[in-house]
Amino acid sequence: MSKQELAVVGRSEAAGACCPGLLTAPLGEEQAEELAKVFKALGDPVRLRLLSMIASRAGGEVCVCDLTPAFDLSQPTISHHLKLLRQAGLIDCERRGTWVYYWLLPETTDRLAGVLTRPGGTATAGSPATGDAS
Repeated sequence: MSKQELAVVGRSEAAGACCPGLLTAPLGEEQAEELAKVFKALGDPVRLRLLSMIASRAGGEVCVCDLTPAFDLSQPTISHHLKLLRQAGLIDCERRGTWVYYWLLPETTDRLAGVLTRPGGTATAGSPATGDAS
């Protein structure tokens, strides 16, 4: 497991105000590296489930005490996965007494969605245009 810090997509000066979609312009080397780090954080099934549990929670936040029992993993392992999601800029947290509460940072998931979304009405090579019923 790598001990590198994960950069938050779009927080570097080179990323500019908005990330272009994959189909609108080729990614630059720096942007590709930043995106790869965030996707790497999402590439683990435990982290993906944790993110889903946090994002789908009514009220927008969840206590770590409610996350840990859902997994057959130790509390330190869950904390490690949460730390990687935080370093990737996908979630944030706040300690309240004994417990830590987590919430989604929608600006990062929105940015990822924007990168992956096709511009309206365009087709990729080998696929029908939007709206075709072939």
